[in-house]
Amino acid sequence: MKKTPLLNIALSQLIASLGHGDAIVIGDAGLPVPPGVPLIDLALTRGIPGLLDTLRAILTEMQVEQHVLASELALHSPAMASAIAALDLPGRLTMSHADFKQTTRSARAIVRTGECTPYANIVLVAGVAF
Repeated sequence: MKKTPLLNIALSQLIASLGHGDAIVIGDAGLPVPPGVPLIDLALTRGIPGLLDTLRAILTEMQVEQHVLASELALHSPAMASAIAALDLPGRLTMSHADFKQTTRSARAIVRTGECTPYANIVLVAGVAF
């Protein structure tokens, strides 16, 4: 049995397969998934699981060197933006939501949550642990 908190098999396999610079997206319930990008759909009901709970679980296993947010998050959902900032993730980059959606096309996978907070999406770029 695993010792880390993350129990989801698909997420653990995804994280184990990442190389330096690979990106995954954790998205809200409404984020479109581009054709050809694998989807790990965790959404159960409105708000479950939430983006922050999903993000915290993923961070127990994933080495992150950069993260990307839509610039609209701070304006439309300041509480979510503050909560993400409090996690003190490295390498913050912001871009328009339109550009963010274009960035998702090159993700290794999109993880859909039940989050229904506007613009509550994040790209995590894998770093190296050495």
